[in-house]
Amino acid sequence: MTLKEAILKSLEEIGKLTNYNEVTNHIIVKNYYDFKEAKTPPATISALLGDFVRVGDSRVKRIKESGAYFYYLTKNEENIGLDILTGEIEVTKTKISKTEKSKNYEERDLHKILSSYLKNTDNYSKTIFHEQSNGKDNNQIWTHPDMVGIKFLNLQTKASQNFLKSINRVDTFKLSSYELKREINNDSELKKAYFQAVSNSSWANYGYLVAFEYSDSLFEEMSRLNQSFGIGIIELNANPYQSKVLFTAKYRDLDFKTIDKLCKINKEFEKFIEQTEKLMTAEERYYKSTEKELDEFCDNYFLNDSEVEKYCKEKYIPIDQDLS
Repeated sequence: MTLKEAILKSLEEIGKLTNYNEVTNHIIVKNYYDFKEAKTPPATISALLGDFVRVGDSRVKRIKESGAYFYYLTKNEENIGLDILTGEIEVTKTKISKTEKSKNYEERDLHKILSSYLKNTDNYSKTIFHEQSNGKDNNQIWTHPDMVGIKFLNLQTKASQNFLKSINRVDTFKLSSYELKREINNDSELKKAYFQAVSNSSWANYGYLVAFEYSDSLFEEMSRLNQSFGIGIIELNANPYQSKVLFTAKYRDLDFKTIDKLCKINKEFEKFIEQTEKLMTAEERYYKSTEKELDEFCDNYFLNDSEVEKYCKEKYIPIDQDLS
């Protein structure tokens, strides 16, 4: 276990606002990391906690109260309670520059990075292989998204979940579509990729164009396209937790006719829809097992930073910093 992984594990187990001293003590008590090389463990932990925020790692947030910093895991935000988060929450929005990129990795090598980013934001995601669809349509890439995702409304009790389902089941989840590219370097590439995303996400609540790198000169045009057509834009980072939503997608009602068409021509898409419907209608005693079934059907994702670093090295995906 790396020191950063030990910090994340400790924050999860502490489960509340905490400071660097408490995190340090937790790591030592649990024997998660050997500090023999670090002369001042608390200072080391303090610096690394700050790094999570400075580099824009979406897993960790901090607030400042009475001149002191307190940290927590983003996914625990609702459990901590917004009423006690009275300090100023810091969110880094700086664009991270990337190193020169190798051309050896494939576009689909990025799918696991995107699925890990989405999993961290409580989205289940699945790659849809357009070449596996029925028919002889040569324009399948304009019909199929590269990946689909679903996020369920996080209600605390089963009773409230069932109550909302009985009113309007569509409001219990949101479906998203993702068009993924390695890089977009000029205006022509941007427009082609963007309108491909417009075309193959018409069925979803949200549509996103995702790329590993965008030319800085395209920011103004991305903003114009987003305002006009509503497709969001995500900048993917080799460290998935540093990926950024540059422009948020606009909400749309589901197009059930197109969903039905995609189910007819692509078995994986059909199964994804079936698995999500199965989870929404599962009885309480079967909910956990059904949720596990959906998770296993969806794309794989990284369990820790060490896996990210190893994968990027194997696939020749350039990474900005040593995650260890």
